[in-house]
Amino acid sequence: MTKKKSILNDQDYKRIITRIAYEIIEKHKGIKNLALVGIQTRGDFLAKRLAEQIAAIEGTTPPVGSMDINMYRDDWTKISHQPTVRPSNIPFSVDDKEIILVDDVLFTGRTIRAAMEALMDFGRPARIELAILVDRGHRELPIQADYQGIFADTEPDDMIHVHVLEQDKEDCVYRELRFS
Repeated sequence: MTKKKSILNDQDYKRIITRIAYEIIEKHKGIKNLALVGIQTRGDFLAKRLAEQIAAIEGTTPPVGSMDINMYRDDWTKISHQPTVRPSNIPFSVDDKEIILVDDVLFTGRTIRAAMEALMDFGRPARIELAILVDRGHRELPIQADYQGIFADTEPDDMIHVHVLEQDKEDCVYRELRFS
């Protein structure tokens, strides 16, 4: 049996994106040498929104790329015998750049480990940071976000569903609680 609980609505999204944009600008003292790379699918949309918000504040848009990490996952054979692989699009050199990986949910840390490995195939960044919308805990690897929207206290079997307007026709996040 499951029960759904709303965590974020569209106004929450706007506030979180704005806050994270300011945090990035403050920490980096501007956006010189900065680039965003979204982890497909929803992290890609969130990275573009962050870049737009940063541009609104700074007057300049940082470079934005997107990356498919499916072939770098350590569990891809458990997910599907033929995983869907989409093209990555990083139209700039990552060498010596300060890269912010952007994703929707941080759970075990395995997706981020795969993303860092995939990013290294594009070059050698000066630094890699992580921005996420929802941190749900339950790490299996020593990975944490540098920029976090919210922390959602979950059980390991719960699901966090992130919807973005560009993909799902609405901005919202809900928690699906599973119990017997």
